[in-house]
Amino acid sequence: MILSFTLSMPNVASWNGKWTGEGTLYAKVINFGRSKKADEKAKAILAKGYYRYAFGDGWSAGISVKAVSPKEAASIRRKSKGFCSYDWMVDSIRFDGKIVPPSERVKVEEGDTTQ
Repeated sequence: MILSFTLSMPNVASWNGKWTGEGTLYAKVINFGRSKKADEKAKAILAKGYYRYAFGDGWSAGISVKAVSPKEAASIRRKSKGFCSYDWMVDSIRFDGKIVPPSERVKVEEGDTTQ
């Protein structure tokens, strides 16, 4: 299964109330493979469909997730302008099931002896 993650900024705390990236496609496409475990993980992410992260300063990021065909994935990859350095959010969704800030993620990884 192939999932597309698309970034938006639903809450903007700029002086003019606008995000400079508005109207630009910031997307990341991930191929989860064909194993049963990978398919279950992709379906769980897709079931939620939308993830939000509040930065604590009035800004928040939104990530919409949808399943795409290989052809759609190629088109999204061509048109995307990257992910605004928020790739860590996609990684967190993939591995944690939610968006966990990098500072907290490191603490979890360091303190977790079960992995």
